[in-house]
Amino acid sequence: MENIELERIASQVRRDILRMVAGVQSGHPGGSLGCADFLTLLYFHEMNHQNDPFSMDGKGEDLFFLSNGHISPVWYSVLSRSGYFPVKELGSFRKLGSRLQGHPSTDKKLPGVRMASGSLGQGLSVAIGAAASKKLNGDHSLVYTLHGDGELQEGQIWEAAMYAAAKKVDNLIATIDYNGRQIDGDVDDVLSLGNLRAKWEAFGWHCLEMDGHDMQEMKDTLGKARALCGHSKPVVILMKTEMGMGVDFMMGTHKWHGSPPNEEQLAQGLSQLSETLGDY
Repeated sequence: MENIELERIASQVRRDILRMVAGVQSGHPGGSLGCADFLTLLYFHEMNHQNDPFSMDGKGEDLFFLSNGHISPVWYSVLSRSGYFPVKELGSFRKLGSRLQGHPSTDKKLPGVRMASGSLGQGLSVAIGAAASKKLNGDHSLVYTLHGDGELQEGQIWEAAMYAAAKKVDNLIATIDYNGRQIDGDVDDVLSLGNLRAKWEAFGWHCLEMDGHDMQEMKDTLGKARALCGHSKPVVILMKTEMGMGVDFMMGTHKWHGSPPNEEQLAQGLSQLSETLGDY
């Protein structure tokens, strides 16, 4: 898909995010807005995946696992816009009985969701298990996973990283949303990650970097990542993003990590984003 069309879809995804969290005055807009370009590219261009019928095992498909589950609004929007469930269902976000819980869950059997997430640090372990299973079954598809940079303060991430390298899980591409902010402030102030690229490489991973708001750069980098698969090492991408991207008053701060806009702020944010596919 052409970059301009991907950017149009991402604009609609950002509108969905704002309306979803504003509608229930609950949710996490900041990181969701920041990852809209990446998830749009992943689902509409990069991954080989099937929305209907949806299967939990995903045999013969590329799989995606969202580890930082609090940015569920962006994932739900992309899943619905790519045909996994009706777009109108976005209006049920975080409501009682909804399949679109604040953090993705599997008990409601929402198509596209293969693991419950929100307890940070667990997604990489699950993705490694899925990748190892594919290798055992002779399935040459890839496994993708997304993490927040603050999530890397969890020890389980590094246990999983060590395991994946030691066991040569080389059909896995992990991406880190490297926006430098988390719920309590800047990552460097809360608990600095140091030289993140050096850490991943020391743990035995191929490490790439990319701008998470440049469609062509992401296409090129993901192409390099795929080319590195099958060569005895897992791959990680450090993706530089801006929390709140696309809405000027949400950018440059951590304060919109988990704060919804009020009606006036919603209108202001929507005025900055083009409605390209039609609001739900």
